[in-house]
Amino acid sequence: MRSIWNGSISFGLVTIPVKTYSATDRTSSVSFVRIHEKDGAPVQYRKICELDGNEVPNEEVGKGYQPPGDDTVVPITDDDLSRLPMPTAKTLSILSFVDPTEIDPLQMDKSYYLAPNGASAAKPYTLLREALEHHRKVAIGKVAMRGRESLAMLRAHDGALVMHQLLWPDQIRPATEVVPDDVEIRENEMTLAETLMDSLGELDPAELHDDYREAVEELVAAKLEGEEPVAPAAAASGAQVIDLTAALEKSVRAARGGDTGAESESASVTPLRGRKAAKKSAAGSETAKKSGTTQQATARKTGTAGTKKAPAKKTAAKKSATAPKASGGRTKAASTAGKSTASRGTAAATSGKSASKSTTKKTAAKKTAAKKTGKRSSA
Repeated sequence: MRSIWNGSISFGLVTIPVKTYSATDRTSSVSFVRIHEKDGAPVQYRKICELDGNEVPNEEVGKGYQPPGDDTVVPITDDDLSRLPMPTAKTLSILSFVDPTEIDPLQMDKSYYLAPNGASAAKPYTLLREALEHHRKVAIGKVAMRGRESLAMLRAHDGALVMHQLLWPDQIRPATEVVPDDVEIRENEMTLAETLMDSLGELDPAELHDDYREAVEELVAAKLEGEEPVAPAAAASGAQVIDLTAALEKSVRAARGGDTGAESESASVTPLRGRKAAKKSAAGSETAKKSGTTQQATARKTGTAGTKKAPAKKTAAKKSATAPKASGGRTKAASTAGKSTASRGTAAATSGKSASKSTTKKTAAKKTAAKKTGKRSSA
């Protein structure tokens, strides 16, 4: 790596010479060049002077400062900047040591590795790094790099000292315009959210990669080979979550591996409830069918039993009709009435009529037999 800034760290009366290296590499990210769509030729950026309209070479480009709200531009040279009273131009002056949680991540800007510059700097460099790790603190200071002064944070990381340029507090915009109105959160929703956080586990940095960059590389490779890029299938849009608690519960099950279809289904739990209801409905329908079949079978058995019991009732009717013996004529009449009733009962059973109708006919037969008996007695 190429050093981009050489200076020192001022730690009380201790001075640690260091070299600065960029800790990030953005060259791997996707970047495009501007082209003329008509012929595919690259479009160049040219520096044009607004006064005479001529192109300005790089060696004639300088610096200027335009005060806010003013159209006047004041030229500023490198000599002017070098004479400014800026003690942090070559030194990172540590102001204090604070807890890492006191630094707002919004202030984080660029990151740099600091390496000891020379053999004599190795020991104080290692001492500061070990002190930061052991005390669990970060150092806050000021440094001037590339013509501007900024806040800086030093911390120990992976055996090295890392410097983060920080934005000034007045460069952080307030969040008042994006904060939602008062929203009521139930206790069970908070519990489920925390459970989901714990269920997701730890993050493995080795598994993180740029999917967009890979897709662009595949697209470019296909075009170079003269193939038509295959459009990916459109992802199904997720349904609106209408039940936050149920959606959290489903997410927890998916994070724990209990729901295999968590990735393919939407966050809404309505389809799941529908499926459960459908299963219950199907089970109820099947139970109703079985119940109906059982009832039909029972009714058939009951009908058969009633048919078999009919002769017993007929016999009782015969005995009842024969019981009041007054004379031979009466006995004969009662016997005749009993036979008539029995024949009617047999006909009713054969035709499949109900027991109630058979009983009604028997009663009518009894009354007829009694009338005939009374007439003969009076004669």
